[in-house]
Amino acid sequence: MEFRGVCVLLGVLLLAGSSLQQAAPKKKPLKKDATRDAAVAELQKQIDNIVQELNLLKEQQALQTVCLKGVKIQGKCFLADPVKKRYHAASEDCNALGGVLGVPASGAGNDQLRDYLRQSVGPDEQVWLGVNDMTTEGTWVDQTGVGVAYKNWDASNYRSPQPDGGKSQNCAVLSGASQGKWFDESCREERPSVCQFNIV
Repeated sequence: MEFRGVCVLLGVLLLAGSSLQQAAPKKKPLKKDATRDAAVAELQKQIDNIVQELNLLKEQQALQTVCLKGVKIQGKCFLADPVKKRYHAASEDCNALGGVLGVPASGAGNDQLRDYLRQSVGPDEQVWLGVNDMTTEGTWVDQTGVGVAYKNWDASNYRSPQPDGGKSQNCAVLSGASQGKWFDESCREERPSVCQFNIV
């Protein structure tokens, strides 16, 4: 309903601008030309504002759709993709949707994400997270290059605590079978993934 109202208002403003241009005689005193130019500039500014608001409404509607299909965790929407892909392909697909590969921000968020992923992609799957150490070995960052504050590496195997893959395993997965613990994997493996979207 709000969208229809914005469209009607946009149409009225466009018609008003058009009739202003058609109604104006060819020769006018300079004072009236300046007034008309100011009115046209004001109408254009209003139209630009309406277009910007319309784009924001479209973005909000898209995010609401994502949140309805996925899950909302700590102010972000997460949407699972059960199709198995390599890390970079999964990342590109999330970017194309306007998001990034997901990164839990806390233990509670990790648990909620684990529960959602177990239901949506399977209880024993390993799912790509937006965490990697491709740039500097051992320095785990999100996809913007910022260090990850919360980590949930599996340290239960005292002989080989995670991350243990060295330069051959630079991408992180969340494991449903291991109660949401993280493991490092080769980025060339094919895994399901989870996209994260900021709520506007």
